[in-house]
Amino acid sequence: MKKIQHWLQHISMKTLLLILLFITCLVVFIYIADENVLENEIAFDARVMAFVAAHTTPLLIRVMRIITFFGSSQFLLPAYVVLVIFFIVKKNITYALDIAFIAISSTALMYLVKQLFKRHRPLLPAFETTDGYSFPSGHSFSSFVFCSILGYLIWMLSIKRSWKFIAVFFLLSVSVAIGLSRIILNVHFATDVIAAFCLGIVYMLAFWVIKKRGIKKTGSY
Repeated sequence: MKKIQHWLQHISMKTLLLILLFITCLVVFIYIADENVLENEIAFDARVMAFVAAHTTPLLIRVMRIITFFGSSQFLLPAYVVLVIFFIVKKNITYALDIAFIAISSTALMYLVKQLFKRHRPLLPAFETTDGYSFPSGHSFSSFVFCSILGYLIWMLSIKRSWKFIAVFFLLSVSVAIGLSRIILNVHFATDVIAAFCLGIVYMLAFWVIKKRGIKKTGSY
């Protein structure tokens, strides 16, 4: 007990909040995986689908088709390649390797989880026949991870703090919009998207902690 009290006295509020965020997202992901996927509890998803169906218009579908593209592999793969090449040219090999590692490992994690749960997609998608399993939403997870990388890179720039907040808020909004597009286009259940964002937060926080511990041990970045 004394060790725990000593640890809490020396931990920063920022670190404590990040720990709470990590635990909360992990618990939510596990809950959704158990209740909505394994136990097939679809009441919440059904209500969301009914609401979306009642408010969807042809114009909204067209807009969502554009937005959803930015969470696809057709966009993210070239975007990752451009980022990696940019930092190689800038001779920042550490950033290039980190981004490449995140791109590969996050994609592998996503497919692993999909294969583990094998949840089928909703019937009657709005515009496409999508292959693969539904849980979690790959577009939502991948776009969140990519936007998190961009957000971190922007935060490291020597610009006004207010511009940093605006940029990060915009990137997170784009990621959320991509997640919503998957629900509106009826290619994912709402719980797929929520779980994907939770998994994205867990993954990025875990990577950040591991990376930070590595920096402390080596004394360099």
